[in-house]
Amino acid sequence: MSTPTPPASTLMVGSIELPNRLFVAPMAGVTDRPFRMLCKRLGAGYAVSEMVTSRKDLWNSLKTSRRANHEGETAPISVQIAGTDAAMMAEAAAYNIDRGAQIIDINMGCPAKKVCNKWAGSALMQDEALALEIVEAVVAACAPRNVPVTLKMRTGWSQLNKNAVRIARAAESAGVAMLTVHGRTREQGYKGQAEYETIAAVKAAVRVPVVANGDITSPEKAELVLKLTGADAIMVGRAAQGRPWIFGDIAHYLATGTHRARPLTLQVRQWLVEHLHEHYGLYGEFAGVRTARKHIGWAVRALPGGEDFRAHMNTLDSIDSQIQAVTHFFDELSLHHDRLPDAAPAIDEEDDAHEDRAASCAAN
Repeated sequence: MSTPTPPASTLMVGSIELPNRLFVAPMAGVTDRPFRMLCKRLGAGYAVSEMVTSRKDLWNSLKTSRRANHEGETAPISVQIAGTDAAMMAEAAAYNIDRGAQIIDINMGCPAKKVCNKWAGSALMQDEALALEIVEAVVAACAPRNVPVTLKMRTGWSQLNKNAVRIARAAESAGVAMLTVHGRTREQGYKGQAEYETIAAVKAAVRVPVVANGDITSPEKAELVLKLTGADAIMVGRAAQGRPWIFGDIAHYLATGTHRARPLTLQVRQWLVEHLHEHYGLYGEFAGVRTARKHIGWAVRALPGGEDFRAHMNTLDSIDSQIQAVTHFFDELSLHHDRLPDAAPAIDEEDDAHEDRAASCAAN
């Protein structure tokens, strides 16, 4: 096992310096601008946006326009794009750079069978020639504007076809500035356990930074994955849902070997309420109240009375009623628990969103 690089140290992606090595994974329906900003505020050094389609006819849709909105977002701003046509992907990169993207990430990790009505995401790993054509086109579009390109992929198409090392070498040669590897094949989806041997092999095969992703749910697991892979950074997805302070927890553990105190219950209330107001500001009241329910649910699901509160939350349909209910719940909890009870939320495969899970572009 290798000795992990200190998480507080900076990391260069092309010409851009990231403040630390703890990243938020792109998650469809989750890593919108308010959530990315919250995670950065609580210790993440880097956050990648939800996937933005390369289909030009959908760029003016409400969903895509929200995803391309980076008003007030702290740098660096990274946008993930997905598609199967090299020219369209290059155009999508330019479109997002015009709207503030400072890093472009290519989605080659989504296991969904259909993305934009074609096989994209991790399906591209089955067609290495096309995958490389897309990488080269996107790099060519970004290079004149000094915007680095990164790539997120899986270990391979299937257990018998793990080609991440070969694709990583080709992508590096084509100019990709950083590689993220989720430790599952496309065939696995999100089932089973992530493996880290392939990530370690990718790290040994390239010179650009490599990020390890998959099943990192605790500070101890973060330390283990860094040791097993030798990765330059780690990327956390579902474990940050309802627990965005996990990045600070991991940083403290890796630096000291000890766990820091659980956050104060009223501090968690403040973080959640501030996040909700940012969320409503982006989506408006009607959509905002409905999409906020999952964030509230993740925050309370492992807490005393959390399941009953989740059910109650689904009956509320206004900003004021949601804020009042959340405030009351945490105020009551604080009477018995000065700090948040020590019960890590379960990671459920049936949750609304998973890392990189992109809905059909028809919904964009």
